[in-house]
Amino acid sequence: MIDLRQLRYFVAVAELEHIGHAAERLHISQSPLSRQIMQLEADLGLTLFERVKKRLFLTPEGRHLLEDARALLAEADRFAEKARRLGRGETGHLTIGYVEGAVHAGALRRALRLFQVHDSDVHVHLRPLRSAPQLAALRSRELDFGILYSPPPDNDQDLQFRLIVEEPVLLAMPIGHPLADMSEIRPGDLDGRPWITLPRSASQGFRERFLRIAAEAGFSPDIRFETAEPLTVLGLVGAGLGVALVQASIQSLSPPHVTFRRLPWLPITIRIHAVWRKTDDGSLVRKILAGLDMEDPS
Repeated sequence: MIDLRQLRYFVAVAELEHIGHAAERLHISQSPLSRQIMQLEADLGLTLFERVKKRLFLTPEGRHLLEDARALLAEADRFAEKARRLGRGETGHLTIGYVEGAVHAGALRRALRLFQVHDSDVHVHLRPLRSAPQLAALRSRELDFGILYSPPPDNDQDLQFRLIVEEPVLLAMPIGHPLADMSEIRPGDLDGRPWITLPRSASQGFRERFLRIAAEAGFSPDIRFETAEPLTVLGLVGAGLGVALVQASIQSLSPPHVTFRRLPWLPITIRIHAVWRKTDDGSLVRKILAGLDMEDPS
């Protein structure tokens, strides 16, 4: 096994042709340096230097190996620098899953903000996925980080999570809707109204919670359309096809014919969580979490 330290000694002596001068460059004593050179020659089974008085000259074999030694050392230096940059989170590969609500709420932007500096060489692959597929992909190591609605159980052995967004839902209505000009919208005012909702396949938990709360509040929604795409929901609302509940942060993307109202009596919020493997506390994951923890500039 070649010792990189011995190769550095070999290159220094070859370039300076003098043990004493090479020892000064390397900040070691002459005797240990001479022993290491002789040990390297013994390990290789050939003579690297001709010794003439106090000077050392490369043999033909030594000259032949010098460039290879320099190349190996340069490669070792590149390896060490790459390892240091990986440790600082300045390079590497990262696959992040996200739900669409994370984009509207700014969570995805916050997660990536520390990878925007000029010295960052991190290659980020973004995958739009619903919550359940993200959890499965995290367990199978197809994802490194997830931003999703439904987190794993608190006692999950493999994954840990953090709540990063909680925002209210708003009632979206077409402008000119009978409810739009009311000073207060009560549960009974929504009874029998046409609704646009998420399909069960997209978020069974959210839909079931909505229907349960509606029943408890005393109104029954007439579900006419189902879509998992928030912008499609707004388009259908703007076309006058019904009302819908949407996350508050999507207002900025609304078409012109939609208005929004807060329902203080409706205890539904949109919760978005960051999820990662318990065994993965590497610099890239820490960098995402640090970005999520930073406050947005006012």
